[in-house]
This record gives sequence, C-alpha cells and structure tokens, in this order.
Amino acid sequence: MSRSGTRGDPFRVKSGRGKAGGRVYSVDRWVLRTFLHAMGDPPIFAALWDGKDVVRAGAATGVGMVIHDRATLWRLVTNPLLNFGDDYSAGRIEVAGGMVAFMAAIYRVMGGGARRFQRTVYHRKHPDRNSLSGSRSNIHHHYDIGNDFYRLWLDREMLYTCAYFPHPGATLEDAQIAKMDLVCRKLRLKAGQTVVEAGCGWGALARYMAGHYGVTVRAYNISREQIVYARERAKVDGLSGLVDYVEDDYRTIRGRFDAFVSVGMLEHVGPAHYRELGRVIDRCLEEQGLGLIHSIGQNVPDPMSPWLLKRIFPGSYPPTLREMMDVFEPSGFSVLDVENLRLHYAKTLEHWLERFEENRERIEAMFDTAFVRAWRLYLSAAIANFTVGKLQLFQVVFARSDNNRIPWTRSHLADARGDA
Repeated sequence: MSRSGTRGDPFRVKSGRGKAGGRVYSVDRWVLRTFLHAMGDPPIFAALWDGKDVVRAGAATGVGMVIHDRATLWRLVTNPLLNFGDDYSAGRIEVAGGMVAFMAAIYRVMGGGARRFQRTVYHRKHPDRNSLSGSRSNIHHHYDIGNDFYRLWLDREMLYTCAYFPHPGATLEDAQIAKMDLVCRKLRLKAGQTVVEAGCGWGALARYMAGHYGVTVRAYNISREQIVYARERAKVDGLSGLVDYVEDDYRTIRGRFDAFVSVGMLEHVGPAHYRELGRVIDRCLEEQGLGLIHSIGQNVPDPMSPWLLKRIFPGSYPPTLREMMDVFEPSGFSVLDVENLRLHYAKTLEHWLERFEENRERIEAMFDTAFVRAWRLYLSAAIANFTVGKLQLFQVVFARSDNNRIPWTRSHLADARGDA
C-alpha cells in the first residue's frame, strides 16, 4: 500500500475491485474521505476491503487502518466512538504502524464535534452510574475478572495506578515503590499515626505505609477479589495487626484519622458525588491531619469514550482540577500542593502494555482473542492520551484551612527524587 499523499486534495483515492468485503464503490470511498475529514483529517492512511488506500497528505509512514467490509464502514461512520473499539476487537478493523501511534494521530486532531457528541451520549445514557449499588457493579466489571490476569502484567506488588520514575531508566517495580514513598512523604507520615485509605486496590500502599512508616491503616475497597488478596498478603508480610482491609464503600468510612489518602479512586466516584466525598473526609480527618488524592484528570471536562464506558471502565470519569475543587471547597479544605505526573503515567502504561503483549497467548487462553484486542486498544489509547496531553495525572495534597502544621518548604519531597 502506498502511504504518501499528493498535492491539492489531501486525499488520494484509488479505485479497485472488492474482495472479501464485496465490490468497493466510489460512494464507499467518498464516505471514508468525508469521515476522516470530520475527524479532523488525521495524518493516517485508511484502506477499504479492496486494499486500496485513501491517503492523507503527510501521513505518518505505515500508520493507518484497514476496514474489512461495508457494514463495518457504516458502523464506524455512524458511531465511531463506540464502534471502532468493537469492530477492532472483533477483527473487522486492522491497525497498521502500531496502535499507540495510530491513536495518538487521532487524538491530536480530534475536534470539538466529536467531543460534543460524546458528552450528549454520556449524559443521556449515564446520568449517574456511581451510586452505592452502581459503583459495586462498575468495580466488579473491571477489577474482579481474575487476579491471575492482572498478575501477568502489573508489578510484583500489584499496583494498578501511575508509578513515579525517579529517572527514565527505573524499573516498573522501583517506580511503583518510589510512588508509594512519594505519597508517604507528601503526607509526612510518622510512626504511630492512623491513616484511612479510600479505594486500596490490592492493598500495596497500605502495606507500604504500615511496614515502612509504622502507621496503622484502615483501607476500604468494594472489589471482593482485591480485598481477599490484600488480606492474604498482609498476613504473609506480618502486617495484619497494622492494616485492616474493609470490604465496603468509601461512603461508609467512620472514625478519625491523622491522614486520608486515595490513589486511583476518584476516577470512579463521579462529579455528582464529589461533595459527598468531601463530607466523608471532613468527618474522618483530624483537625491537624493531611489528605492526598491521586487521580487521572483532564484539562477539558469531557466524558470517557462510550466504548471505554461500555466495555472497560463503566462509570469512570477523570475530573478537571476545577471539578476536583468540589471535593475541597464545600468542606473548607485548603489545597497545599498540586503535582502533575502525566508523563509518568504514559511510561507506566508502556511497561504494562509491553508485559501484556509478552503474555498475550496466556491471556488469550484465559479469555479470547477479542478480549486481548480490546485490552490492547485500551492500554494503547491510554498511552496516547497521556502522551498528547488529553489526560493528566493529578496529585493534590490538602488540609483544613486553619491547619498551620504544614511544610514551610518542599524539601521533604526532594529526597533523592532525581530528574524524571
């Protein structure tokens, strides 16, 4: 296939006889050209089932897609934000030149029209997916599909959140430990303190805080498989007396604590419940306590794609910083520090995708080919989103407004961090 463009019209159209997908007509190619233009003229090639290209001028060499039949073309045109993912997963669309490069090319040019369509569909179909019962269903859909699956491509401690790379060559294992230590230093943890964690995953951060900083942790999670794993690991590590894993929703948190921490949960809370989360923190944080929320975020308040919400992460939403303030402002909390680790998440995802692909055959045996392709798309699209800056990763430290026991400088964060 040719990957070059021509002067004038940014697309070059070749005619040809159809093969497995039937004959290709000029209207098919016109539809494809019109669709690519509506998407912002991404610098990719596109081919129909006859193997002939519609080429965008300046297309990255070898980056593009092949659509295998007319029905797939029309599904793509009518609802690309849902149907691209489904048809790629089913093998009706193939991507050349690497999924990350392909998705990055799309995201860099995708215009406001697609985003407005996305918002309309989201608010019509997902008015509130994060109620008590809805949240449990959402978490079960993504996290309770088997610890053995996640064990194949996460780090040894099973952390499924952004790592922190003190230097670009750090291993994933070292970077995840560095992330946990960074969180502990931001909270200025001291032996004997009490910590509550909302959304603890497989429990690694709670164990790290207890084992390395001598604090007592109560950690909440509504994923049954994760809680069982976390309790077993705490027992093996001799930390059962310092860490209490509670299988329950963050809204049920009671008691008073010296620190509140949530890493990777706010994405599952939903903006309608941010004030409620703030009230939970208000009732459980000691007067001189510190809090930290670590969350995927974005600069513009757009919902996640319909495909991601339906197939991968139901109920998920990454907030803007302005939206995150709905957690803090109503309860009178002061924001002390904000750090954006966007590129650290892109590198974390690169490690995950590499390990995922290394274990592709084992994962396919656990599930099927469509599952492998869907998760490849999910991980690749996430890398692209963080790389082009569509997604951010915010760490926000906060305290009560009259708490003056706060760091005078940021020297406590400069402990051998290096340049990332």
